[in-house]
Amino acid sequence: MTDALPLLFFALIFLLLLLGFPVAFTLGGAAVVFGLLTFGFNFFHLLPLRVWGIMDNYVLIAVPLFVYMGVMLEKSGLAEELLETMALLFGRMRGGLAFSVVVVGALLAASTGIVGATVVTMGLLSLPTMLKRGYSAPLAGGTIAASGTLGQIIPPSIVLVLLGSVMNVSVGDMFMGAVIPGLLLVGLYMGWILIVSIFQPQAAPAMPAAELARFTGMAMVRKVVQAFLLPFFLITAVLGSIFAGIASPTEAAAVGALGASLLTLFRGRLKLDTLTAVMQETTYLTVMVFIILVGATAFGLVFRGLEGDVYLTRMILDAQLPPEIFLAVVMVVIFVAGFFIDFIEITFIIVPVVVPIFQQMGIDLLWLGILFAMNLQTSFLTPPFGFALFYLKGVAPPQVTTRHIYRGIVPFIVIQLIALLLVILFPETATWLPEVMLGGK
Repeated sequence: MTDALPLLFFALIFLLLLLGFPVAFTLGGAAVVFGLLTFGFNFFHLLPLRVWGIMDNYVLIAVPLFVYMGVMLEKSGLAEELLETMALLFGRMRGGLAFSVVVVGALLAASTGIVGATVVTMGLLSLPTMLKRGYSAPLAGGTIAASGTLGQIIPPSIVLVLLGSVMNVSVGDMFMGAVIPGLLLVGLYMGWILIVSIFQPQAAPAMPAAELARFTGMAMVRKVVQAFLLPFFLITAVLGSIFAGIASPTEAAAVGALGASLLTLFRGRLKLDTLTAVMQETTYLTVMVFIILVGATAFGLVFRGLEGDVYLTRMILDAQLPPEIFLAVVMVVIFVAGFFIDFIEITFIIVPVVVPIFQQMGIDLLWLGILFAMNLQTSFLTPPFGFALFYLKGVAPPQVTTRHIYRGIVPFIVIQLIALLLVILFPETATWLPEVMLGGK
């Protein structure tokens, strides 16, 4: 019966989540009740110490700073200018608008990392234009939703910060490890759009020549420089300072927050109303993450107190599963869980349980963290609870139905799984850059 307690506790948490109870209060509430019944009032001697450990975690200061940076850049009008410029640059080729959405999605991921803001902005600006130019609704919707999720894997990413904290892996290493897989995903997205534009040219037409005629000469050069110079400066300041070892991720997040504010000021959009809105949204998102984190800490305390981690480790090792099979099982579990629960919930519930087992198997945790991040990215696209789908449907024109969006994201989910498989088969895609940047240490 003792061995069954941790499994019963784990099953209870999942049942409550599937029934729709809020994740933060489900984790914390169930953990407190279970802990009190199992350990008595001694449980309340331990819990405050664990919660204080979260509040005292220097790395996690990067979360509100990166959120602030992303929300501030959303208000700066950066996305609109990037989308307009990229659409004109790629407009001469079939599928050009879709290519521009992917590139802008990657640039916004590297400068904001906020999936909701990216999907909503590109949905408002690009989707009506793509439909007007004759793009098929599934291709347009799928491209925008998938490109918006690139902020999950391309640094600076909140997911990578949280995974690094949970797995006790350097966040800077996680950022470096995610660069090549992120670029791989961008390349695969563009490859799919190229295939569609070749075999179904009516689904991804080029822009009319009359619209492109004005975009030539010095006017083109001036617009490109204006659209790209400031975002690239900010990306270089944030990621460059981390990769060069000048600043920690937390310090770089502060640089990014200040840089985003200055960029918004430079564009004449830093007003009191803007600052108030940014502060409110940053506070809301940060509090949500940290309440879930506190609940997850309570869950982890009870689960480990019941020796659930020991029981699972012993069960896996006794089954003599090869590391490859266990990795495959965990990846499938995370992928399926992403259909029903949020990436934050998976990060704080499943990841801490399986990481000790992978450690005993001798698996590289940096590589494993990148695999987790890539797998968690699919949770934004998988119905019925894919948040990117909700964001896009909320701003889509009436003629774009939920069915169109679901049809459009299927190829991109497959592409994400292909990219995940490639990183599994070639671990160097995640480990090579950190090794080079750290001098092979």
